[in-house]
Amino acid sequence: MNINKDKLIGYINELKNTRVLIIGDLAMDEMVYGNTERISREAPVLILLHEETKLILGAASNAANNVSKINSGKVAVIGVLGQDYQAEQLKQSFEKEGIKTDYLVYDKTRKTTTKTRISGSCSQSVTQQIVRIDRQTKEPLSKETEEKVIEQIEKAIPNYDAIILSDYHIGTLTPKIIDKSIELANKYNKVIVADIQKDFDKYKNITSLTPNLPDTQKFLGFNLNTKEDFEKAGSILHNMIKSKSILITCGDRGMMVIEPDYKVTEIPVFNKSHVFDVTGAGDTVTALYTMALSIGAEPVYAAIIGNIAASIVIKQFGCATTTIDELIEMTQKKEKELCIK
Repeated sequence: MNINKDKLIGYINELKNTRVLIIGDLAMDEMVYGNTERISREAPVLILLHEETKLILGAASNAANNVSKINSGKVAVIGVLGQDYQAEQLKQSFEKEGIKTDYLVYDKTRKTTTKTRISGSCSQSVTQQIVRIDRQTKEPLSKETEEKVIEQIEKAIPNYDAIILSDYHIGTLTPKIIDKSIELANKYNKVIVADIQKDFDKYKNITSLTPNLPDTQKFLGFNLNTKEDFEKAGSILHNMIKSKSILITCGDRGMMVIEPDYKVTEIPVFNKSHVFDVTGAGDTVTALYTMALSIGAEPVYAAIIGNIAASIVIKQFGCATTTIDELIEMTQKKEKELCIK
């Protein structure tokens, strides 16, 4: 695999110009930290002395945050929040990161998806997660709310260069919303990429798909080990979905890009020895990959940019982001691994 360094860096520099719309399951990660003080007299549980609470954009919100750090806020989100305290927190978090919230829909019958992680430490130990509390409504949207989301999609899509459908299967991406998003993206000649975990066949006539390896194997019903396996997978998926490319993320095996002629390109992991936390790395890959496709990068170049971004964010805790300067710096460091000429 011979990659032209100047061409790759040129694509990275162009990322700042693309406008991206994220449609999907918006969520917030609430990280609560404290020091262990003593055992409670009320029950055999720890008492934590609260130190701080951090709010981090998660799920589809994390993809939006990754985009915003690259293109200085040329990004908007469409999704459903509840009419609760967490909705206001999430909206404020979006605005803090420069993400446009004009197209948000509110539904008092639903909870704003929030994952609260409570972690504790003491002077003799590192910080460890003690419990996680999830607030979410997993049922599909009501017809009324679904129509409101579609109205916002109709308003937004003409104004953006690329659309990401981020499906965490919490209920936002109903079949009707998926179909309308794809229909409008194709009507206005926009790049549209789906980041999903199952039901691949719902996403027909899109630009690309970015599933991970376990989810792909589960959907297809067979393991993907050899190049021939991935060629077979590509044949099935391309014929089913009619996409222009498929990017399968394979954990420590790297990535596989499958193009419509079933050509498989393997992209190795660029940061195997300094992994701290892989949380949200998939969102980072999808965000950067989609942005690169929207500026005309070939699928392999787009995937490499996504891979370089992931190699940066996995060195940080939680859902992290990167910048154009960091991407270029990492590209310079990884010339040998990229076979750049």
